[in-house]
Amino acid sequence: MHPLSPVLHGAKSIAVIVVALSWQTLAQIGFERFALVVLGLAVAVVIFSLINWLNTGYHVVGKELRIQDGLLWRRNRAIPLERLQAVELRRPLLAQLTGLAELRLEVVGGGKTEAPLAYLTVRDAGALRERLLALAGRTQPGEAVATPGATGAPALERPLLRVRNHDVVLSQLLTPQAFFLPFGVAFVVMQTVLEGSWTFIGIASTITAMAGVLLQPVRRVLQDWDFRLARDAGGRLVVRYGLLETRSQVVPLHRVQSVGVTWPLLWRSKKWLNLRLDIAGYAGPQGSGDSKRSDRLLPVGDNETARGLIWEVLPGVDLLALPTTPPPDRARALHPFALRRYGVGLTPEVFVTRWGLLTRQMSLVPYARLQSVRVMQGPIQRRLGLATLYADTAGGRAGVAHDRDLREAYALADELANRARLARNPAPLATGEVAPPAPEPGLTPAPASDDEVWQRP
Repeated sequence: MHPLSPVLHGAKSIAVIVVALSWQTLAQIGFERFALVVLGLAVAVVIFSLINWLNTGYHVVGKELRIQDGLLWRRNRAIPLERLQAVELRRPLLAQLTGLAELRLEVVGGGKTEAPLAYLTVRDAGALRERLLALAGRTQPGEAVATPGATGAPALERPLLRVRNHDVVLSQLLTPQAFFLPFGVAFVVMQTVLEGSWTFIGIASTITAMAGVLLQPVRRVLQDWDFRLARDAGGRLVVRYGLLETRSQVVPLHRVQSVGVTWPLLWRSKKWLNLRLDIAGYAGPQGSGDSKRSDRLLPVGDNETARGLIWEVLPGVDLLALPTTPPPDRARALHPFALRRYGVGLTPEVFVTRWGLLTRQMSLVPYARLQSVRVMQGPIQRRLGLATLYADTAGGRAGVAHDRDLREAYALADELANRARLARNPAPLATGEVAPPAPEPGLTPAPASDDEVWQRP
């Protein structure tokens, strides 16, 4: 790694230590002793980082990346590049100031980032990413691969979108955290004035609490700053964003498992929405923090912009023309206010599901990306003759058809399985007929056609 790597690693650890030491600690031991404690810990952290840097290295052998690291427990990892799904370049603030970058490898089945290489120069990181992608068969040697340190977009890229920073800031002001913050500040000020106590600890605690409330909106603004999308010469999606930490990703469209659409309640007055990608290979379970996933397609935009982007990612899919049908009326016992907000639909290209009352959401799953289909029933659903269908993908998120009629759910599962096979192997199944399996004794036979259970509006 670059010789400045121990300094950058040490700086991050020192920041964590300072944050861990609370305001109460500072008030108890005084500023001078607090500074000495921080200085002593900083020296120890830098020495440890330096020793760890001396024991860290990597090299490429054939189609295998080998990494060795560790001080007390030595680790030697061999990563087959055939499993490589993506290589991402990140540049935190200190890395930007020193001209360095971090390289992150994402592999199939990885529960976390398999091999973070921190830090390299921007030129070395870009060259290594291009070499690894070429060896993995994701790109051809000599094909342009964007690096975060480059000024401007490469000539072979076709720009798709640039989100205005004004819209990013305004969208985060239209969130529950920012909306209720003035009421919280007013409450704290009134309590302080009425009680007549205005201590340093009270002020510091109030500021810390308010900072915690604003953490998520501010983090989203910093992460989505200067958001840009483009298509490179190979047809892949190039995503760049970030202010304090810039990130550059190259997303092959064949790795997109699903597209999620969200209409937050406070955004609907502006007719805004956001789009996310579920990408195979990126670490982080469903619902993890933003820093762990790489799923942005459109942080904020209107319907027409989202419509064009979805057409780029999923050709033939029109966001504004996706018919869905709601659950049966007897499901109103489970969704008394939002029954008509749930729906499911089949188009020639994707499996569509929608749900949500205040925050409305939609999921688009291409048939070729389906990994499994399952039908599940809870105790209340069994009494009502309902079931929920899950269409699982490799990325972890699933298309969910909530509370469908039991017979319809099984018919949908059978239809999705057939469409998934056709999407993966169009030639063999298109030229030959496959006889349907005979129903097992005691089971209700499948309907003769989809029209008996599927009504398009």
